[in-house]
Amino acid sequence: MTDTKKGMDWIIEMLRKDQSPNGSWDYPFETGISTDAYMIILLRTLELHDEELIQGLAKRIISKQEENGAWKLFYDEGSGNLTATVEAYYSLLYSGHYSKNDKRLVAAKRFILANGGLEQVGMFTKVMLALTGQYTWPSYSPLPIELILLPLHFPINFYSFSVFGRANLTPIMILADNQFTIKTDKSPDLSELYLNREAENHWDRSDHYRSLFSYIKDGVESLLGLPKQLHQLAIERAKKYMFDHLEPDGTFYSYYSSTFLMIFALLSLGYKKTDPVLTKAIKGITSMKCEIDGFPHMQYTTANLWNTSLISFCLQAAGVLPEDPMVKQANQYLLERQHRKFGDWVIHNPKTLPGGWGFSDINTINPDVDDTTASLRSISRVIPPEMQAWGRGITWLLSMQNDDGGWAAFEKNIDSKMLQFLPIEKAEFILADPSSADLTGRTLEFLGHYTNLSQDHTAIKKGIHWLLRNQERDGSWYGRWGICYLYGTWAAITGLMAVGISARNASIEKAVKWILDKQNNDGGWGESCHSDSKKMYISLPASTLTHTSWALDALISVADKPTAEIKKGMTYLLHSLEKVDWTTQYPKGQGMAGAFYVHYHSYRYVFPLAVLAHYHKKFE
Repeated sequence: MTDTKKGMDWIIEMLRKDQSPNGSWDYPFETGISTDAYMIILLRTLELHDEELIQGLAKRIISKQEENGAWKLFYDEGSGNLTATVEAYYSLLYSGHYSKNDKRLVAAKRFILANGGLEQVGMFTKVMLALTGQYTWPSYSPLPIELILLPLHFPINFYSFSVFGRANLTPIMILADNQFTIKTDKSPDLSELYLNREAENHWDRSDHYRSLFSYIKDGVESLLGLPKQLHQLAIERAKKYMFDHLEPDGTFYSYYSSTFLMIFALLSLGYKKTDPVLTKAIKGITSMKCEIDGFPHMQYTTANLWNTSLISFCLQAAGVLPEDPMVKQANQYLLERQHRKFGDWVIHNPKTLPGGWGFSDINTINPDVDDTTASLRSISRVIPPEMQAWGRGITWLLSMQNDDGGWAAFEKNIDSKMLQFLPIEKAEFILADPSSADLTGRTLEFLGHYTNLSQDHTAIKKGIHWLLRNQERDGSWYGRWGICYLYGTWAAITGLMAVGISARNASIEKAVKWILDKQNNDGGWGESCHSDSKKMYISLPASTLTHTSWALDALISVADKPTAEIKKGMTYLLHSLEKVDWTTQYPKGQGMAGAFYVHYHSYRYVFPLAVLAHYHKKFE
């Protein structure tokens, strides 16, 4: 087997070379071509002709096209993705650099029509098409905007949605209420992409939803006030919500989609294209541009803080001292970005002060559990426990435990079963923020290894019970924010082991057997993005560095000595560190099953380094 020290040294030098002057790592947060397409559509619609950017984005989009004319979200998706192909087709036409007669667009059109036409695209894409004049708004508002006025005790209210749901639905409710549409002289005509012109029939409206809609309407009518006044009050409340949640760079929650939608929502309310709020928002999302393979890519958000917290911790685990300038700078960057403002998390957790960390470089109001534990791990070697930053972080983290014993990402107890009846595609991902195995496992791993909490502490015992109750029958756990069962199972095993569960515990043994059953002949592991949609493990036709690292880390945590399977996996890992192919570019993160996947460029270094460090420390 190859030398683990040599592998660690190689990764450490790559990371040293890639660190930014401010101490962070700004590896791209890559999410396919949607944001690139939307940027072209936004700039053309607002008649902001940044030709260099538009041309660059168009070139990137065309470079990702498959031979059959389609675009995919991931390598093994199948023949292609209809929604992504429509977005690419529309943006390339709108860019003005490609015509309908271009053989590549002809092939794209053929794919679109063969797969259901515009009627079958995703809900967010329908909203974008409706507000740019390519699709008909439904005659009813998918959600009445007055919903924002319902009190917290009402079974469905604005704050029973996740923060991601609120960020995106607030501008959508304004846009749908106003039936807003904006076209320009350069707007393409997509009418030939319909199979059925009765487009309105294709906005989902089930019987379940009709009764829920009536229920919400009854709740609104029970509010004191005249309907017209309530409606205007709701509009003002929605606008205020957006303005109250602008980040310093002008973006709405630092998300591309919500900022994009907010710009159009404000236009629908009479704001001019030149209004400072709009120009700052556009500047904000433009500043999230990065470069990949020589092309510009519009990031959905930046991942600097997530990258930096993971990398700094792994460097220290691999023996880089806290005094090393690379680690020192990284930890200083993290400490400066601990949150001091209250965010929406306080609605369901009102007795705690801010103290968490967020995901992106400019995030100040939307902390999450994952970034908080990652940041605390990183500063644990340099910040004595009595320090204020450490104490605030731990207090916030413990306060965010859900009543069911698990931890979610952004908020507390946001998992109403009624949300599934709303006419929102992918509602479980957009509107809910339930406890998950990956968050709960990693939180337990942090509490067990980095704090002096007793294993009998109530929070730890409740977390253990949640994980044991939510193990799949086959022994795996589902990971909400990664791909997918390997991710969740790794987090659950390492978390349970950290808080005193024995390797001979039946749940651990079953999980280990599951991981071993998934090992490929080359010694590695690989899982398909299809797993999250199918709700079952689907193997990838090749091993990946990241999936292999998760599997190995879990196995190492339960082993007394290196097993044959661990040695085989380590050999694969060490021989593959420098490879660059489709497996290294394959998404390992997810935001929305079947629709939103993330290629974290940092993961190829982060997780192999963590595994090499753990193996070296335990066995060599």
